[in-house]
Amino acid sequence: MICKLGFEVGGSHDINSIVTPDGEVCWKTLTDCVICAESAQGLDYWGSVRLLGPVCEAIHSHLSHLPRGQLEMQFAQWLQWTSSPELFAEIFDALESLQSPAISLSLMKLTSCLERSLGDVFLLLGKECPFLLRDLLASEELAHVFGQSVVSSFTHPLAFPTRYCSTMVLLMAGLGQLLNSYLQHTEFPLVHRPPLALTHLEDLIVFPDVTHEAPSVLEELLKKSTFILRIMLPYWELALIKFKSHRFADCAMLLLTQLETGLRNVFATVNKCPRRLLTAESTALYTTFDEVIILTYPEVCVTPWSQPAGGNKSKEFLWDFLNHQEGPRVRDHLSHGEVSLPGFPKEITDQLLAFSIVLLLRFVDEDVASVFKEKAAVKSLLSLAEGYSARFHPLSRLKKQVLSCERSLRVWPLLPLPEEAARETARLEGNSETNACSSLIIRITRELYHHLPENHCIFTGLDNLPVEKCPQLLPELCSIRVPTLFCPRAVLEVLAVLQNIGRCCAQVSRQVAASWEQRHHQWVEKRLRSRQRRNYLCMLSSVKLLSPMLYLILLLIALELVNVHMVHGKNALEYQQYLKFLKSLLQYTENLAAHTSPEKNKWVETVSLTHTVLLKMRAFSEKEQMLMHLAKKPTSEAALWKHGSDASGHVRKPLSTLALSSA
Repeated sequence: MICKLGFEVGGSHDINSIVTPDGEVCWKTLTDCVICAESAQGLDYWGSVRLLGPVCEAIHSHLSHLPRGQLEMQFAQWLQWTSSPELFAEIFDALESLQSPAISLSLMKLTSCLERSLGDVFLLLGKECPFLLRDLLASEELAHVFGQSVVSSFTHPLAFPTRYCSTMVLLMAGLGQLLNSYLQHTEFPLVHRPPLALTHLEDLIVFPDVTHEAPSVLEELLKKSTFILRIMLPYWELALIKFKSHRFADCAMLLLTQLETGLRNVFATVNKCPRRLLTAESTALYTTFDEVIILTYPEVCVTPWSQPAGGNKSKEFLWDFLNHQEGPRVRDHLSHGEVSLPGFPKEITDQLLAFSIVLLLRFVDEDVASVFKEKAAVKSLLSLAEGYSARFHPLSRLKKQVLSCERSLRVWPLLPLPEEAARETARLEGNSETNACSSLIIRITRELYHHLPENHCIFTGLDNLPVEKCPQLLPELCSIRVPTLFCPRAVLEVLAVLQNIGRCCAQVSRQVAASWEQRHHQWVEKRLRSRQRRNYLCMLSSVKLLSPMLYLILLLIALELVNVHMVHGKNALEYQQYLKFLKSLLQYTENLAAHTSPEKNKWVETVSLTHTVLLKMRAFSEKEQMLMHLAKKPTSEAALWKHGSDASGHVRKPLSTLALSSA
């Protein structure tokens, strides 16, 4: 459709009917080529592409013959409306070079820039910009600004032949002309959204800073790894050139597209479904990058990965970098034009380049692989890849959250109580509800000890462990590996509620620590009024109860996290009852966060809240309906592989495995 259909109609269009000598785009010539389907539902893509072919060729011939200075003089002003007008100097260079990889990279940048820029225009009239370009193009807002016929010209995704890149440049200039007229008429200001900043880069670093040795290794591997389609070799070579010239966004774009192409090829080869090599078509099933990773074709497909120990590491890395909501989502942000290309972090490109080396090594002969594995840089990368575990999966984030909250709780007792305050607090602690809470915390905590993993040596002989030793168990529990792939919807839903509970616990901990420190200094300096003094004493009494209570909740979260895949053992009714219990615990932590806030300071009420939720915890625990109660034996990754579900919640049938090297 792209590489043949657009070339079927011979002849050429008169360029003067497409663009005037002053550079003004004649949209009617273009929109006349966009025709509706016979059913009058949607567009006739085939017919439209066939008619647009000669128009695109005329545009390309015209632009390629214009002197560079005249090209910029005619069109640069009309490209200022885009989010990245500086990009077009590079595009003009690429058009002059006529190199296929450079043209492809230019189209990637053009389409992401177009989407981001159209989103800014949408926000002139709309409130929330659509996430997908197709939804953006179908919006009434853009049709109102540019006209429906003009917007329809963009509904077919233009692609690799050079003529299409030239056409995209001209059309974007034409949109600038239309937008300029609209803005002059309405006097609306066009505001560009600031680029997204990719932060928390320290969480992304898996492989060390890529030195000159790693690109050299990749350069050698390019010609020896069967992962790379020969026709795609120039794109890999350009990626290395871009990396060496510190064009990290360009390198990342090229690597991501080539990783997707290679993985799709492996997927289609192993599963003997060559038609799945198709990229997006409006009328055919195609295989997306996500589907290649998570494998959602149980009836017909086998996995193109090595044994779970090796292959799952690769899948965890890809899911971390591309899919998890709390991860960098590199592909999404680049393709939607959300990040600044000049400011794209080298750290992310380093990771993709290093991962490419590890992946390509799995597609070389054993003799060749053994030679590469002797190199110090390769040894280091392979070791790090083998030890990789998910960082941005909700389960992994929850573990990190539990440990962070535990560290926060440790600082509570660091400030000594003034002598007078200590006496007053001791007097307040004797009420019956506080005592009842303390007894329940001890009882429930000791009950939870019975459900520590039996196969973990650190947890043997803990029946008589004092409650105050509970914090020492949390790091050990969080170190237990829990499978993150193939998580069904029920598991993800449970993890989401647990994350919210943990988030509230962390908020309570921060608020208590801040209030404690502030009131302590005010008490010592005698700056508290009578009512504030009473409130401070109530806080001190309440904090002595809240500390073990929050530790109890963290222990509960950690144990449920370790056993989270046991949710498969619940029927629909049991699952709903379990969720109801977790949400009541969430409600308690939310109320606790509100009561301990600086604005409310309702410390007495926290005791009553705590007593109520402890009774619910004890009652639910006695029913033995928590996940830890269902864990009669440890859940192995192999068992999940056999009985698990895919990420969309559909039950997966058993899949056979096949080593990548034999694909």
